Amino acid sequence: MNVLGLFDNEYDEDGFRTCSVTGLSLHRTAENQVKLFGLTAVIALLIGGIFAFTVAMTRWEVIGLLDPADFYVHLTLHAWNLLIFWMVFMEIAILYVGGPMILGRRLPVPIVAKAGWVAMVLGAITINVSVFLTDTPNSAPLLTAYAPLQSPPAFYLGVIVFIVGAVVAALPFFVTLWRERRENPNKTLPLVAFGAFVTSIIAVEALVGGLITFVVTFLWRIDVIQWMDAAWYRQMYWTIGHGSQQINLAAMVTVWYFLTHVVGGAEVVSEKVSRTAFILYLFFINLGAAHHLLSDPAVSSGWRIWNASYAFYGAAFASMIHAFAIPAGLEAGRRKLGKGGGTFGWLTNAPWTNPVFSATIFSVVLFGFLGGITGVVMGQLQVNMTWHNTFAAVGHFHGTVAVGTTLTFMGLVFFVVRTMFQRQLSFDRLASFQPFFYAGTMGIVVIMMMYAGILYGVPRRTAEVVQNIPGTEFNLAAASPLFAIFGVFAILAILAGTVFIGVAVVSLLIGDPVTSPEDNADLVPDGGEAGEEKPIHAYEMRGTFLICLVFLAVFVASYVINWYLLTELWAVGV
Repeated sequence: MNVLGLFDNEYDEDGFRTCSVTGLSLHRTAENQVKLFGLTAVIALLIGGIFAFTVAMTRWEVIGLLDPADFYVHLTLHAWNLLIFWMVFMEIAILYVGGPMILGRRLPVPIVAKAGWVAMVLGAITINVSVFLTDTPNSAPLLTAYAPLQSPPAFYLGVIVFIVGAVVAALPFFVTLWRERRENPNKTLPLVAFGAFVTSIIAVEALVGGLITFVVTFLWRIDVIQWMDAAWYRQMYWTIGHGSQQINLAAMVTVWYFLTHVVGGAEVVSEKVSRTAFILYLFFINLGAAHHLLSDPAVSSGWRIWNASYAFYGAAFASMIHAFAIPAGLEAGRRKLGKGGGTFGWLTNAPWTNPVFSATIFSVVLFGFLGGITGVVMGQLQVNMTWHNTFAAVGHFHGTVAVGTTLTFMGLVFFVVRTMFQRQLSFDRLASFQPFFYAGTMGIVVIMMMYAGILYGVPRRTAEVVQNIPGTEFNLAAASPLFAIFGVFAILAILAGTVFIGVAVVSLLIGDPVTSPEDNADLVPDGGEAGEEKPIHAYEMRGTFLICLVFLAVFVASYVINWYLLTELWAVGV
């Protein structure tokens, strides 16, 4: 079976076809690379999910699946496969959607895209094998691989090869934009293409910083360089360590605009405002990496306050713009289609049985409430003292990545299966239920992580703390009820992830083929009784306004609670 291919008669003699859902003119070269990178990403998700189970069942100390040495190996493999490989392979695919597909162009130099994919796969395999087969005790690098702790040389080499591959794979996207600009100098990039362009700039900054970091570290590891400055490493590492997560953010927001429009009927209420928010990301988003260094003695308090507070607020402001613009566009667009009765009719009558739509909307909501608010709060120099190196920090980035970005990418994979692989989703009821299942269970896992870290100070990256802290008579047994809830819902969340992979894979292998536009008609929002035609910004958005007020109230409450908990620190030992 030619899983990557479509029926040859769907393309014209130039290799283009028209998508019945989006109306875009798609070229075979772009589609095939989107499929290739997307499939590889799902494989990384599967591998990372296996290690998610072993890590969670170790942190739930009632089960205590792994001993501490094995725990760090499994935690490393979980982090690299889910935080890096699953994300970056999907993000390269998103660049090809945002560039050649949105602009109706063929993918230039596809051999370069394939070369980038080969390098990324080789790098990912090298990292996984070098970590899993290491015979040196306690040498698992985790995600950070902090020097002067030494990891296997093959690990550093694998990271370098993967980063180089990602940069190479992104080159056809830049060539696409260069050709578009050269041939249409007076034409403005569509918003999705513009978002992908901003994502690519953030990505290059992060990847080049990571390349510098790991090349120097590799040379140190093989004794070409005799000494490593640990403070230099920490600061350089976070250009990619946190920068890679900012790539996730920009790519995720770009997909939000795309999918809410295609399957929900959303329209952009203000192109200028949304583009301005993306530009703010360019200048400020990577400065948020400083919150990883708020307890680092090698940087000054002034540097920490500026980067993690004042400068980072530019990025937070940009995210708040998107947080309003996307639901506002959905509300206005659905009201324009005649689907907006009452305050929340535009939302209650939305296509919730479509997993593409529900995954996207749950991502918007949960990312904002669980990941976005906590990121800004923990980024404050003072409050960070109650978050730093606790399980709450793990909860934060699971809220952003494991809930927000992963749900978005799950929705995008379902969309690609339907529109590019031209397959109906198998087990359609299970597929419709999956985003609800995953969002609910993973959301509870994130909340339990945060509670355990903030309320009880449970540390991150440890296999034993609740029952007993090795070498002491101290424990954090008071957090046991939270970990019981965490463990049960972690199992359910992993099951929900397994359902996603199962539905996607079975659909590709034996799913009913899409043979006519009517087979994908449910992906296109249908109109009701449309009212008077008027500019999109003239439609009511009172539902979005009320939702934003709730978001603001939760934001303020989170600030107040965290500052109160900070004051409680001074009572320790009294």
